[in-house]
Amino acid sequence: MSKKRKLGSRIKFICLLVFAAIVLYPLIWMISSSFKEESTIFSDLGIIPGAFTLENYRIGWQSNGRVTFTTYFLNSLLVSVLSVVGNLISCSLTAFAFARLKFKGKNLFFALMMMTLMLPQHAIIVPQYVYFYKLGWLDSFIPLVLPKFLATDAFFIYLLVQFIRGIPRELDEAAIVDGCSKYSVFFRIILPLCQPALVTTTIFTFMWSWNDFFTQVIYLRTTQNYTVTLGLRMFVDPTAKSAYGAMFAMSTLSIVPILILFVFFQKQLIEGIVAGGVKG
Repeated sequence: MSKKRKLGSRIKFICLLVFAAIVLYPLIWMISSSFKEESTIFSDLGIIPGAFTLENYRIGWQSNGRVTFTTYFLNSLLVSVLSVVGNLISCSLTAFAFARLKFKGKNLFFALMMMTLMLPQHAIIVPQYVYFYKLGWLDSFIPLVLPKFLATDAFFIYLLVQFIRGIPRELDEAAIVDGCSKYSVFFRIILPLCQPALVTTTIFTFMWSWNDFFTQVIYLRTTQNYTVTLGLRMFVDPTAKSAYGAMFAMSTLSIVPILILFVFFQKQLIEGIVAGGVKG
């Protein structure tokens, strides 16, 4: 029986290894192509570059004469960090209200909030655009960041609500007996215990904001305000020659911040997702 189990484990491992290689091949090929000469990218489909070069990174970082990719990275970082701060503040406060406070119409408001999960972004983008246009906020980061401070991401509210419901209410009652207010309970009891869920919110918010293209291409117009995703689009021109080597080089660099974030906080990320689902 032990030999059969070992054989079965090895077969499963080999199958998973093959599946992982198939899934990761496009990413590995993109990274490899960023070190190839422009003329050999599509003729040489191998993983190992025939002629190793860093010219694509130099060309890609220069982007165009006036705006380099440094500007795009800083803009993406600013939008992503502000989005994370906004979601952490607004979603945690909203989740605490739904999970712990009693107020009239709470169940109705929670149901309406959950219904927004089924509402596609494309259905509300036109009225949002008109609203921000009349306020004069187009071609700025305000339309990208402001909604995060208004608890518009129902997914993270639901995740935090489920996590907070798993925290014993006796801790709240003991803190109130000691003289804590509702705000003190939130900041001193709930937030420290919600660290895994907050880390999950941080990683997903940063990742979604960093990779967002649809919203940014609608609200941002000048190249000085472009983010990484819009900067990558500039390398592909249907009417002229496209710089695929530079695009692959900058695409490789664009995944580095998300990769670093995931590597350092993957434990808390998994804990937050599992705990939020199981405790609900």
